[in-house]
Amino acid sequence: MSVRESTSTRLEVDLANGGDTGILPVAPPVRRRRTSVGARVEIAVLVGPALIVFLGFVIFPVVMAAYYGFFSWQGYGPPTDFVGFRNYITILQDPTFQEALTHNGIIVVLSLVLQGPVAILLALLLNRKLRGQSLIRVLIFVPYVISEVVVGTGWSLMLQSNGAVNGLLEKVGLGSFSQDWLSNPDIAIWTLMVIITWKYVGFAVILFLAGLQGIPEELPEAAAIDGASFWQIQRHITLPLLAPTLRIWAFLSIIGALQLFDLVYIIWGQYISSTAGTSTMATYLVANGRNAGNYGYGNAVAVVLFLISLIVALIYQRFVLSRDTEGAITDKGTK
Repeated sequence: MSVRESTSTRLEVDLANGGDTGILPVAPPVRRRRTSVGARVEIAVLVGPALIVFLGFVIFPVVMAAYYGFFSWQGYGPPTDFVGFRNYITILQDPTFQEALTHNGIIVVLSLVLQGPVAILLALLLNRKLRGQSLIRVLIFVPYVISEVVVGTGWSLMLQSNGAVNGLLEKVGLGSFSQDWLSNPDIAIWTLMVIITWKYVGFAVILFLAGLQGIPEELPEAAAIDGASFWQIQRHITLPLLAPTLRIWAFLSIIGALQLFDLVYIIWGQYISSTAGTSTMATYLVANGRNAGNYGYGNAVAVVLFLISLIVALIYQRFVLSRDTEGAITDKGTK
């Protein structure tokens, strides 16, 4: 008789006599279910097209850009003038690129500092019942859906020295506040931040409103019954529960600020942006790559921009977003 059969027999005898066996029942081993061929085919059919598109339009261009970055290439014909890491070394040593990188860092910080509080306040306001709520939501979200070309062209016309903004200040008796909003290096970066905030705060508001809809109404109501004020409810209940949405928005805002190009290029152009203090890594890429006819150098800049964005994304994922995914990932040993 085997050990398992002996243990099972003694367990049945002890249970029949009403005694305590002192032996805990052992759960049968969990057998992992093998994925059938049909399931594998189904996964391949569903994931395959997206994977092909990702490899073809993301990974392959990055690999080719890294390859061309090792050459001094004019954009036509096969690259033959191999320069090794000279393009990458030049990029990192170029003061103009360092200045553009600094501008991107400033835009990242100011985007979070300016857009975040404004969007939270507007979302909290629009989450309450008030008259004309739908109209206000539409008006706040409209700038986000307007093309960057339209936004950049409109703001550049209004902010010229003889534009509508200075004209309005003259009309209301505040002509002393008239400025060269676009060319003055002391205020150009703040002009850019006002435009960015006006353009993208609507997206943050809609995102926060979606997060607020997932907060149970019973929690604020119970806190209000207990005597908590409106701001105490927002601080201790609403904002902690809204934290996952805030972290996702911050991630999108950071990546967008690192890759900012269109508004700067349309409003300031490739040369004025550098002198006005609003140049970014993307405008540096276009000015020193395509427009300069040095496509090898431009590809190297694109690779550096990609690596910086990737490193920031991985660090943010590791130290910030990981807290939102820990509970969603099951243990590998359980099924």
